Amino acid sequence: MAAMDSMLVFDRAAVRRHRDRAAAQVHRVADLLQDAAERLLDRLDDTTRPFTRALDVGGRGVVAPLLRARGIDTVSCDLSPAMAARNPAPAVAADEEVLPFAPASFDLVVASLSLHWVNDLPGALIQLRHALKPEGLLLASLPALGTLGELRAALTETEAELTGGASPRVSPFPELRDCAHLLQRAGFHLPVADQEELELLYADPFALLADLRAAGESNAVRLRAQATPPRALFPAALAALPQKQGRFPATLRIAVMTGWAPA
Repeated sequence: MAAMDSMLVFDRAAVRRHRDRAAAQVHRVADLLQDAAERLLDRLDDTTRPFTRALDVGGRGVVAPLLRARGIDTVSCDLSPAMAARNPAPAVAADEEVLPFAPASFDLVVASLSLHWVNDLPGALIQLRHALKPEGLLLASLPALGTLGELRAALTETEAELTGGASPRVSPFPELRDCAHLLQRAGFHLPVADQEELELLYADPFALLADLRAAGESNAVRLRAQATPPRALFPAALAALPQKQGRFPATLRIAVMTGWAPA
């Protein structure tokens, strides 16, 4: 069991708690989540294939309405019961690592910014492929390496100066080049991964931390420090962030993954 635990990067119970807590305030970042979802769903316009039944994984109440507006019957699931309840019915609380859906239940699966807290991402992708009908489509996006790079560097350098060491405070993200390989490894045909970059500018850097909490994206790395951080850490780190046009930039590098279930 200890060896197995050592392979787990994320504390899934903490991920659920963060999303439960965020369900009441996720509306604060709905515009950003919707923008990301619309960019992902734009890929549907590149195919003439009709879709009739979709699975929305972790859409936080944003993705399902967009799919239904396209005339696609949609079932939503989320690790957090409170976040699942933000979706129009039918919606269920379900762990992405242990999905409860029968094989060939959907012809489309959409996971918008929702798979990056999964410990066994290849296994989760295999389960999503099994949930797809033959020749069904997976559309997924997740933060890629470089996301929140400014915040990661500022926190690491500031904590090292204050304490002589640093705890992981920003989630590790995959490299873009690994994403298509993950799809291929999970058995998807025609796997494609490309990247979109969004730059957010904040007048107040503390608003960035508030937005992360509102989206349910608080730190859930298993090796995160459990002790209360030094009081000066976050003010000093945020003050050290680079500025652009008098504002504080936060870069989001989003890997977009598409793959087809085999016929």
